[in-house]
Amino acid sequence: MTNFSRLFTALHTTGVEYIVVGGVAATVHGSSRLTQDVDICYARTDANLDRLVRALRPLKPYLRGVPRGLPFQWSAATLRAGLNFTLTTAAGDIDLLGEITGGGTYNDMIDHTITVILFSHETKCLNLEWLIATKRAAGRPRDLEAIAELEALSEEIARPRIDS
Repeated sequence: MTNFSRLFTALHTTGVEYIVVGGVAATVHGSSRLTQDVDICYARTDANLDRLVRALRPLKPYLRGVPRGLPFQWSAATLRAGLNFTLTTAAGDIDLLGEITGGGTYNDMIDHTITVILFSHETKCLNLEWLIATKRAAGRPRDLEAIAELEALSEEIARPRIDS
């Protein structure tokens, strides 16, 4: 079970620059689908990689799906050498995405975010339009299923209200 509050608090406490994407972002926009992990797109600056390492180190991150005992060094050098990481931690699963299909990097997406309060922390979240676009670009069956609901939410938001 993922402890969302613990993960977001760890990221916030060290000042990690990130954008919430994926299932949590869909939930922020009103989706009724449940998610089991946190997906973030993170800034790949040296300073931010150091903050990300400090944030997650106490949670003992390890590559998800890899047998225990295989060597894995949690460090800024590891993050620099890769791009996207699916991790399991003491607080649950988190996907660190340096780039997202159809969305690009943190810098590409930062202007397409909204600021929300998640677990008492101001957090950047991908806006609904870009969330739909990234899910469409990913093309995975679960993403395609989610698009219909997200588009319905978008239409509902855009629909003029008639107050009586």
